[in-house]
This record gives sequence, structure tokens and C-alpha cells, in this order.
Amino acid sequence: MSDGHFLELRGIHKRFGGVHALRGVDVTIDTGVAYHLLGENGCGKSTFIKIISGAHAPSEGEIVLDGQAHSELSPIQSLEAGIETVYQDLSLLPNLSVVENVALGDQLVSGNGRLMRLLNRRRLRETAREAIRNVGLEPTAKLLGTMVGDLPLAIRQRVAIARAIAADARLVIMDEPTTSLTRHEVDALIELVGKLLERDVAVLFVTHKLEECYRIGGQAIIFRDGECISQGPIADYSRAELSHLMTGRELDTMRYRKGTPQAEEVLRVEGASSGAAFEDVAFSLKAGEVLGITGLSDSGRNEVALALAGHQPLSSGHFEISGARVNLDSPADAIARGIGYVPEDRLSEGLFLQKSIYQNEVTLILDRLRGRGGIVDKRKGREAASKISEAMNLNTGNIDLPVSALSGGNQQRVLIGRWLSIEPKLLVLHGPTVGVDVGSKDTIYRAIQAMAERGIGLIIVSDDLPELLQNCDRILVMNRGRLVDELDAATTDENRIYQSMLGSANEAA
Repeated sequence: MSDGHFLELRGIHKRFGGVHALRGVDVTIDTGVAYHLLGENGCGKSTFIKIISGAHAPSEGEIVLDGQAHSELSPIQSLEAGIETVYQDLSLLPNLSVVENVALGDQLVSGNGRLMRLLNRRRLRETAREAIRNVGLEPTAKLLGTMVGDLPLAIRQRVAIARAIAADARLVIMDEPTTSLTRHEVDALIELVGKLLERDVAVLFVTHKLEECYRIGGQAIIFRDGECISQGPIADYSRAELSHLMTGRELDTMRYRKGTPQAEEVLRVEGASSGAAFEDVAFSLKAGEVLGITGLSDSGRNEVALALAGHQPLSSGHFEISGARVNLDSPADAIARGIGYVPEDRLSEGLFLQKSIYQNEVTLILDRLRGRGGIVDKRKGREAASKISEAMNLNTGNIDLPVSALSGGNQQRVLIGRWLSIEPKLLVLHGPTVGVDVGSKDTIYRAIQAMAERGIGLIIVSDDLPELLQNCDRILVMNRGRLVDELDAATTDENRIYQSMLGSANEAA
């Protein structure tokens, strides 16, 4: 290695047709340091990491790697230099074993991008065992032989990091690594990052979760509109400063919730159980109230959300909507009762990505828009979609754009806005800001409060504790399928909620 930085990007520009995605970016990266790549969706973060990993070539500028200048890197050059990327989807091969996923890359690089006809399987196993041990897993024959598609998400992520270790990584890029992890799993990942840093490996996070950045430490790299606005020790920036640098505007970091619920009760849950998922759950929700439900991933919180949306049948107990007992045996039943549901995974469960904003927004009200002969009145539909886009402060003036062309934050606004078309009594939001940048979070939180002011009852199911504290009236905590605590969001704190999630609320009292 040279006496300089491990990696430097100097004056990097990237253009895609008429889109100027990166504008003169200068960044330095040294081994043994954690970096946090921060910025709103669409600011150029993904393009930046694809240039480092060799997936894109810069339009201008140079990349200095170990003191040697390049106009671009190929994927194999990047891998040979020890640059490994763990994408949000982990980029693992689900139909191959843990051994094959972890260790094939090592032989791929040594073969200059080609795998030999006969693999060195003994070397595969030895490489995989050592790498798996270094990510805190026991390299048993059972684990090493398991198909990756059969593993839980948190274990798959460790396998992806083990793959990077097996390739003697000097820089590991992690794209939104904690999006779908529980707090306990996040703690384990942060511990693992510390071990990578001790091995003199640089770690670059692409993330929206500032609280995790502060825990890890290191440097912040802040992007806005395709430019690197600032780089420096993250401890030197306050949250307000980071938000301002990312967005160019002041954002409210205090409680968004300022309204009060109405007297009318829109939902009552009595003794609801669903097999082994949850048992004897009971609570109520008033019009205009924002209720949070949290817990670990196996606490039953997700299944309660699905039951309200008609996806998870009850084995006992019942629901009441506006005082009337109802059966929610299907999503159609829930919609007919005025219940909307925003799923956690907007890409695979929520949106029609290749369809336009307009088509996504009116999909629930097509029957209402049909005129004589069953033909959809496009004028009325476009008016409805335009109103929804305005209500959700969608950052585009063209409702004919495909949803796939939007940033993650705008996609989420389209998905939430769709439910406004049915004028819901109750809206269940499952992880409403997962994978969403700080500016879009602010917009979505303000939209949630505006819906509450209109008398809609809202339930936020989330393990993002700051999100619940900022937006809710009450927070219900689930543990092992049961409701174990009810907290006033205005007076409690993250530690109190987390202790209750772990079943130690009594010790905290």
C-alpha cells in the first residue's frame, strides 16, 4: 500500500443521458475506519458505490487506488483490490450452499473472473470455515451445507459479510445493512463491524439511521444533489447539522404529534388470538389517534398488523369497527370496512413498479371511476391521483412517470397516498419509513399527522423507536405473542420501551 489513502475519488462526475448524477465528487477512504454515506434518496449515493465497485464508469475524474490512478475500475479490479459490496438484497445465491456463497468469490478473483472447470472444494471448505468463524458463527457441517435461501435474514447477512472476509476485503460497503434487523441483531452487526475495523478493514455504510452512525463512530460523508457537501468525523456533527446538510433545509427533530384523539372509537380488539402468532390481544383506537405497536420481530406485532388487514385469520376473539362487530377474513373485507394497510416491503408487496403514479394511486377505486359501459373515466382518475400526490407532497409534477423511476421516499408516499383514495377510517402503517431518507421521513411524518387531524385512526407497527416516540399518542409493546405494556409516547423513552420489548419492563420500573 502507498503512503497515501487507500482510495481517493477526485472530481468524479457521472451522467446518464441528461441526468447529472454526480457532480465533482471528492472523497478519501482509509482502511480501518468506518464511514457513513448519508443523503436523501436520489442524491447519488448508489451511483457513487457502483463506481467504487466497478459497476459504473465515471464520466469524468479519476480513481486513485493504492496510489495508482485509474479512469475507471472494472468489477474484477475492484474485487482484486479488496473492495466488497454487501447490497441490501445481499446478492447471495439462494440455491447454493453457505460454503459456495462464501468461498466461490475467492477462486473467481484468482481466476481473473473465471471459475475453473474443477473447483478446489477442499480450499472452498477451509476458506468458508475461517470466514464464518470470523463473523461469530459456528462453522458446523450443517450450517456450511445449508442452502442460503433457507437461512434467516440476520444469518444471511453474516454470510454476505463472511464472503467479504474470505476475499481478504480491505473495504466492505454495506447498503442499508440494518433495514430489516431487530435491535438485538443490529447490536450484533455493530459488534461485527468493530471486529472488521480491528482487522484494518474500512467499512462504508449507506444508511439513513443516524443513531447507529453515532454508535459506530468514524466519519460522515454527506451527499446532496450529486455533490459531496462535507466529509469529517461524525462526532463533530449534530443531528440537526446532518439533516440540514443532507436536505438544505431545517427539519423538526422534536415530536410531530401535537393533536389529540377524538371521542369516537374506530377500532376495538377483544381477546384476539391467531394460532401461535399472538394470543389474547385487546386494545382500542380512537378517531384521530396515532397508536404505535412494537416488539421484537417474533413478538407477534407483524401478525397483528396482518390480521387487521385481513391477511391473518383469528382463531378466537373479534374486531369491532365503529362499534360494529366485523369479520376480517380477507383483504377485501378489510377494505370494505375502511381499513387500509401499507406493507413493510413496498417493492414486492405494495407497488406496481412498472405502472405509472396515476395507475398506482387509483387501483383501489377503479369501480368508482367506471362510467357507462364499464370504461374508467380517466379525467376523474387523474384528478384523484393529482389530489393524492399533492396531499403527500410528491416531488414530481408528472403522474405518468413509472413508479420504478422514483426515489424510495417518493415510492413510499405513492403507496401511503393510495389508501387516501378510499377515505379510510383506519390506516395500518407497517414500517412506514423503512429505507426512506431523512427528508422524506419528515414529509411522511407530517402527512401522518395531517391524516390524524382529519379523523383517521392510525396504527404504526415499527421497531424504529424514535419514529414511534415522535409520532404516536400511545405505544403498545408485544412480547412472545402478548401485549405486555402500554406507554405514553410523550413521557416515555427508548430505553423504557426496549426493556419492555425484552421482557424486562418490571425490572426497569
